[in-house]
Amino acid sequence: MKTKILLAGLLTGISFAGFAQSKTVPVAVKTAFEHQYPGTKAKWENEDGNYEASFTNKGVKTSAVYNKGGKLIETETAISGDAFPRAAKDYIARKKLGAVTETAKITKADGTVSYEAEIKKTDYLFDEKGAFLRAQKD
Repeated sequence: MKTKILLAGLLTGISFAGFAQSKTVPVAVKTAFEHQYPGTKAKWENEDGNYEASFTNKGVKTSAVYNKGGKLIETETAISGDAFPRAAKDYIARKKLGAVTETAKITKADGTVSYEAEIKKTDYLFDEKGAFLRAQKD
């Protein structure tokens, strides 16, 4: 009887350990994040097979996305409406898309910049000059 209870406990422990590992962030990702943002606490989420850290950097809402090997893919920083490209604002107004609830600047690892406006749970993406690229559900 003791053997059965011990075995059941062992199997349960293994199951929980497997579940916990699927939720953990790889060491390479945490190391890369800590190197780039020393001492910063982040909330981690899985994003299309990558790892997104959400945090505040110098008082600004920020996120950084890494692949499983720890390579930075992009960073996204919240910006004010004043910093959002005029051409993008004009597009939103012309198309009567609605009120913008959040704006952000996205910088890819290669330095490419784009902008995002959240409107009615949809992200509208614009290039560096404010030209419309695409919309995607949030």
